[in-house]
Amino acid sequence: MRFHTRKWVKPEDLNANQTLFGGRLLSWIDEEAALYSIIQLENKKVVTKYMSEINFMSTAHQGDIVEIGIEVIKFGKSSLVLKCEARN
Repeated sequence: MRFHTRKWVKPEDLNANQTLFGGRLLSWIDEEAALYSIIQLENKKVVTKYMSEINFMSTAHQGDIVEIGIEVIKFGKSSLVLKCEARN
């Protein structure tokens, strides 16, 4: 898996526990997957159809750098199946 994107955890990314809000991380992953798909399919009209197996292994705090990686599982004519991981 190749990790290309990095996000800096800022105050507006935190939840009430002062850790990275899970929804923010999912948004970052969705954006990274969309950008990857646009480039690979050479089509700007892409949508996320399905996300599964979300497993939050550790927390991220303000000031942490989160890296997002993508690996292609399946490449079709009009769709991609991707595996994404985030680490800090």
